[in-house]
Amino acid sequence: MAESKKKAPRLAFIDWTRGLAAFIMLQGHSFHSFTRGDLRDQGPYVLSQFFGGEAPAMFLFITGITFAFLMDSRERQGASAWKRVQAALRRSGYLFLLAFLFRISLFAMGYPYSPAKELLRVDILNCMGMTMLVLAPMAVFSTIERVRFCAIVGLLIAVLSPLITMIDNPGIPWIARAYFVPNFNYFSVFPWGCFLAFGMSVGSIFRLVKPEDMGKVMQWMMLIGIGLVMGGQYFSNLPYSVYAKAEYWLNSPGLAAVKLGVVLILMAVAWVWVHGALAHRWSLFCQLGTTSLLVYWVHIELVYGRWFGIWKESLTVPQVVLFSAVLVVLMTLLSIARKRGFLSGAFLRSSLMPSPRGASGD
Repeated sequence: MAESKKKAPRLAFIDWTRGLAAFIMLQGHSFHSFTRGDLRDQGPYVLSQFFGGEAPAMFLFITGITFAFLMDSRERQGASAWKRVQAALRRSGYLFLLAFLFRISLFAMGYPYSPAKELLRVDILNCMGMTMLVLAPMAVFSTIERVRFCAIVGLLIAVLSPLITMIDNPGIPWIARAYFVPNFNYFSVFPWGCFLAFGMSVGSIFRLVKPEDMGKVMQWMMLIGIGLVMGGQYFSNLPYSVYAKAEYWLNSPGLAAVKLGVVLILMAVAWVWVHGALAHRWSLFCQLGTTSLLVYWVHIELVYGRWFGIWKESLTVPQVVLFSAVLVVLMTLLSIARKRGFLSGAFLRSSLMPSPRGASGD
């Protein structure tokens, strides 16, 4: 019970935020897969996809937090700079392994109709693995240095994204383009990796702050988040741009600022909610957040696989809402079954990224 009391206010808000991302993801994918074509320019679908686009940013941001926890933990244990980098590279490899296992499982479930090229598709897990690989050298710095350096890297990724789009050319191998050049069909490092880098900066702050000062940190996160949303929207609406070519929904630094601001606001809300109300109560979002990889893995097959193929792009909005609600219930029951030990397996023990407690070494 003492451990539960400690973890609830200190770390459970991260699970809560991750679970909220999973919830947003479930409804977003359901609408994307099943909504009738003639309804896709109407309010419910547009809102669903707008909010659904926030979920990947939240997952990447929290992955960055736990990545920073890992580096800080190794530093506190007295590991050498090279040992810390090795640990970071192993974490990157772990995400790549999960990414390829995920693609293989989808290919097997869809065989013989799955195109072989889908095995190398750059999804969010691939983006996590590649961004962590790029940022692994950050382990050589101290935790306080990573606060500044990771924020700078995140800013650079965001502001360079339109320029990376402009230098794209047929001479670049398609797999390199998929990993690094902004594209609506892939989760490329530009711009998505910026959220992982910013998460590393914030995660480093969390490791430096005393528990009694977390409230002040969350107040600043809320204020900075509001400022980023307002500033990102303002600069995106200016009639001129410093870029020769930039597309708001693809590579805009303004959109990245808005998404980051929303993540910071939601995390601050999660901390207040968990700290004040849910320390000893069951929470849907915390439940989903502790098994988000399992939820992600299973729901993709249910939503985009053959199981309900007869309903693809053929349901009305109320029908999709009903499907989303049933899907949330099913994924929650699956999560509960896993946590109570009814399901076992190596990948089932993982959330979409390592848990805060495991990553921090607490």
